[in-house]
Amino acid sequence: MEPVGMPEEERQAGPVLPMRLEKDSSKRSRWGFLVTGVVGGALLTVYAVATPFITPALRKVCLPFVPATSKQVENVVKMLQHRRGPLVDIGSGDGRIVIAAAKEGFPAVGYELNPWLVWYSRYRAWRAGVHGSAKFYISDLWKVTFAQYSNVVIFGVPQMMPQLEKKLEFELEDGARVIACRFPFPHWTPDHTTGEGIDTVWAYDMSACRGRGKMARSGAGRPEEPLGDSLAAGLRIRDTEQAPWRRVTSHCCSPSHLEKRNRTQRTI
Repeated sequence: MEPVGMPEEERQAGPVLPMRLEKDSSKRSRWGFLVTGVVGGALLTVYAVATPFITPALRKVCLPFVPATSKQVENVVKMLQHRRGPLVDIGSGDGRIVIAAAKEGFPAVGYELNPWLVWYSRYRAWRAGVHGSAKFYISDLWKVTFAQYSNVVIFGVPQMMPQLEKKLEFELEDGARVIACRFPFPHWTPDHTTGEGIDTVWAYDMSACRGRGKMARSGAGRPEEPLGDSLAAGLRIRDTEQAPWRRVTSHCCSPSHLEKRNRTQRTI
């Protein structure tokens, strides 16, 4: 039974929602879009910031960012005493080694793959007032040539040291010095060492490393045989080769051999 007196339009439209419910529903939709946007933006920011720090752990040679201690920085500066020329820090991190070297008067450069650390290092150099002599670049150490540097600092890991040793020996001049922190090079002998434990620093002078390498390859480091002994040995070998019968004659005609032969004859 249809209600009497109700207009035809209202009967066909069906039930109508209250205005308050429509407003609440639209507010919830707007808040949902806002929360989704904020969460998505936060995740994107975390990904952009964290990726440069996580990516090094996924490479073949893992070189994570571990800040240098104040003692390590002090030991590196000690190894730079009485040194001159440009300095490079391979894997400069937050720039503290480069900034410390710049404060000592060195034109210093740092190479780092993490762009956030490079920008932060530039800011720290500006704050320290050495941005004119401390430069930082985003680059892979294997794609950089270090021939123009007189002082090289590296905070490496054992997996990369053999390959880096060959690269530096090939590129650096004889007057260059390489300073290794945390881990030494596998084949070079350090010329200077300071610190202990994790703060140990090894300094290698390229001229000395190349000299020791040449001696090892040529065998000049082995003790020489005395001339008299070598001459006598050579004469013995020569006589034996030219007259092998001498060995038999000397053996057969020896007194002990003659005495043994005489006893045998008497017995018979």
